[in-house]
Amino acid sequence: MAERCQLRLWIRTASVLCLGAWSAGTLTAQTRPALSIDSAGTSLSWTGRGTLQSADTPLGTWRDVLEAPNPFPFVRSNAQAYFRIISRWGTRSNLLEANSEMAVAELDGKIYVMGGYPSSRVTVRTIQVYDVAQNRWSFTTPLPIALNHQMPAAVNGRVYVIGGQTDAGNTSFTNTVFEYNPATTNWTRKTPMPTARSAGAAAVLGNLIYVAGGRPPRGADFAVYDTTTDRWTTLTNMPTARNHLAACVIDGKVHVVGGRLGAGFTSAMTNILEVFDPVTQEWSTRAPMPTTRGGINGIAVDSCFFVWGGEGPNGVFNQMEMYHAPMNRWYRLEPLPVAVHGVTGAAFVNGYIHVPGGGTSTGGSSGSQIHQVFWVGAICP
Repeated sequence: MAERCQLRLWIRTASVLCLGAWSAGTLTAQTRPALSIDSAGTSLSWTGRGTLQSADTPLGTWRDVLEAPNPFPFVRSNAQAYFRIISRWGTRSNLLEANSEMAVAELDGKIYVMGGYPSSRVTVRTIQVYDVAQNRWSFTTPLPIALNHQMPAAVNGRVYVIGGQTDAGNTSFTNTVFEYNPATTNWTRKTPMPTARSAGAAAVLGNLIYVAGGRPPRGADFAVYDTTTDRWTTLTNMPTARNHLAACVIDGKVHVVGGRLGAGFTSAMTNILEVFDPVTQEWSTRAPMPTTRGGINGIAVDSCFFVWGGEGPNGVFNQMEMYHAPMNRWYRLEPLPVAVHGVTGAAFVNGYIHVPGGGTSTGGSSGSQIHQVFWVGAICP
């Protein structure tokens, strides 16, 4: 008969000790059994979702067993081994208003959720601001114009909202650039982008904001904005034209991954990862993302590119996948508790990736108030 490790109960089985499941997001015990050892003592299995971790001592460093199968086989030895299941996902205070197809940026411990639209599909100017330290939302000065599918960034004490569209269709694209000063809560219009586009992605390198892709016919567009000179430079097109993609900077290079090839969520999607080197001004291709999807979001933490969510013809994706740039390798991580899409830009604060709002079903009529967080810890190799 299998011996089972319940919450807060330690059981010694040959060379294995097991610990109950804990939620990293809330730091409280979960309410279901999480870890079991079969009668042969050669594998571990658990119920529900979670991340398998191991340690050499009960007070040692817990290490993620990346992509551990369930059940997880192991080899008995004379050395002790400790296992536990944690959930890296948790929640924070809900948004004040439901939203999707909006822009998200973080600056100085505050997360800005800008524009977008709720289930009504009526585009808003609203700016919701989340104070990480106080776990509290508030409103600030609205956008100068209502926008959705815009590309956000935060640079040198300012928040930028680039491009987007003014309604829920596929034609009302804009090239506007707005700069927000949190000290004054004022918005300033800056030099427009060379082409009008929406549903692209932005990545920051120093004082520069790289903006990649967009809905057709601007899917291959690639340009950089210098925030110090208020000037745009058009760069070599992306090899793969796309929209609803994710972008970040790792080791001084711009990484773009996934996305749709057409305008709507039923169009073909890609898992291609392409990398732009600002020094050589050249594009190259890296290992493809495990899941082909569009409508995704992503952020870089250290040398890893975390990519989550999205939507396609068959529904909303709950995948969380991590690309480790030095090894050119992807890992599948614990999936989102609530699958979402329709968020561009992200925030990483105090060890947590924040995933505020987003659509919970396909299309643009399911904006939510949910605020999910993913604890990164030491998961990046």
